[in-house]
Amino acid sequence: MKQGIHPDYHYVVFQDTATGKQFISGSTATSKETVKWEDGNEYPLIRVEITSDSHPFYTGKQKFTQVDGAVDKFNKKYGLK
Repeated sequence: MKQGIHPDYHYVVFQDTATGKQFISGSTATSKETVKWEDGNEYPLIRVEITSDSHPFYTGKQKFTQVDGAVDKFNKKYGLK
């Protein structure tokens, strides 16, 4: 690799803002906010809105429009007659 052109790769703690779950991963992201991890070290904290802990696809709480009948309701109300 060419020296001096790549960002610093380090451990970062990501926190899901919806559930509060935290996980650690390597990243080039930085933050002024830090958090103490289970190993006793402090790492930068990055807050994210959606992770696999809160995303409907992974949690199994996914809504299907066809199952809810929203498409049918729309078609009945505004569809061609």
